[in-house]
Amino acid sequence: MQETKQPRLLEASLILLGMLVIMGIGIIGLHLTPVVPILIVIFALMLWGKVRGYSWDEIQDGIVVGVKNGIIPLFIFLLIGSLIGVWIMAGVIPTLMVYGFHLLSVRWFLPSVFLMCAFVGCFIGSAFTIISTVGLASMGIGLTMGIDPAMIAGAVVSGAVFSDKMSPLSATTNLASAIAGDDLYSHIKNMLWSTIPAFVISLGLFTLLGNHHQTASLTKITQTAHVLSSHFTISLWMLLPVLLLLICAWTKIPTIPTLFINVTVTSIMIMVNPQHHFSFAKIANVMQNGFTIKTTSPEVNQILNRGGISSMTGTMTLIILALALGGLLIKLGIIEVVMNRFSAHIHSSGMLVLSTVLAAIGVNLFIGEQYLSVVLPGTAFKADFKKAHLAPEALGRALEDGGAVINYLVPWGVAGVFVANTLNVPTLHYLPFVFFSLLCPVFSILSGFTGIGLKREPH
Repeated sequence: MQETKQPRLLEASLILLGMLVIMGIGIIGLHLTPVVPILIVIFALMLWGKVRGYSWDEIQDGIVVGVKNGIIPLFIFLLIGSLIGVWIMAGVIPTLMVYGFHLLSVRWFLPSVFLMCAFVGCFIGSAFTIISTVGLASMGIGLTMGIDPAMIAGAVVSGAVFSDKMSPLSATTNLASAIAGDDLYSHIKNMLWSTIPAFVISLGLFTLLGNHHQTASLTKITQTAHVLSSHFTISLWMLLPVLLLLICAWTKIPTIPTLFINVTVTSIMIMVNPQHHFSFAKIANVMQNGFTIKTTSPEVNQILNRGGISSMTGTMTLIILALALGGLLIKLGIIEVVMNRFSAHIHSSGMLVLSTVLAAIGVNLFIGEQYLSVVLPGTAFKADFKKAHLAPEALGRALEDGGAVINYLVPWGVAGVFVANTLNVPTLHYLPFVFFSLLCPVFSILSGFTGIGLKREPH
């Protein structure tokens, strides 16, 4: 076997650039789903690795290790598919929609959705759960009001990302804190320097966008509410599964058992509901294949015909490919070479923060995995932050602002794929309206260069 060796910086950079060109042409130029472009990139990387002296077993091992990192998120997506189906079947999503029609005005809809997802998400600590529940109901309300679905998705994702960043229950927040080596609550407190400006400006922008939607068809809203009320049980009792999510979060029950518990309780609510006589076999079919209904309203049909494990297969396929791609890039040393060069030419605190944020964004673009966008740059730059006498909180904030929040904007990223399939809005369509994710890196970099909010260690 030939001796393996890492690529030079120029070679690694050209490989990464070539990847972006292939995926950009395929996704943006030819309007393809990311699956085929990613497959082409994976095949090209495998051939390059073989030429470089890696055995087929070593190359395949990179794929296996990459996919292995995503087993838990993939399993969560299966359960979320089931949860969406039974929540619609039970009337949870329709109830949230009907109450939303009464509580939310068109003018204040976008900022209200942003605030609601941010607030509720802080209690739950999972952006994916917020997007697939409160976010899905918000899409139904907003579409009925005639609001641009990309704007609605932008408000939902912005609020969900805020909560995922600031909640002590969030997996990414705990991960960034652990990688940086700081206290969790000190980490959250320090993130306020970039989070508060991004939050305030985002709220202002959603308010401005809302002013362009000052009127809505009351007839259409009334008709939609009537259709929902005639086909589903609309009651405060239907909000019990939402309350259960909050209880599970605050008792620190992990995501997988939380979703299992919620699906089980919601299924029991369906079976004991005297207004509808659904058998367990019918419920199981919805969990597998999603909920389907034919009403007199095409809008209601479009909003509620979704969910089920089968609806997640496309999402999971793309995520598996993205994880395999990331595993290959790490195995072949491409990411390591670029990271090392980044960290070797840093001479100021501002450049250190900038490099960390850009590295985290780069991992999102090239690997598409949220956790690795925190782990890899954190590992690469931790010693540099210590050498520059910057506190671990400074590193943790840079990792969150460049890593965790950006994954939702990548069409082939784990979070981006999930949002697009759950809300039925392409990633590139809602991207310009996810103001919070776009602003967080900006304020983090500004903090690095100005020193405002940049926590330092004593010399």
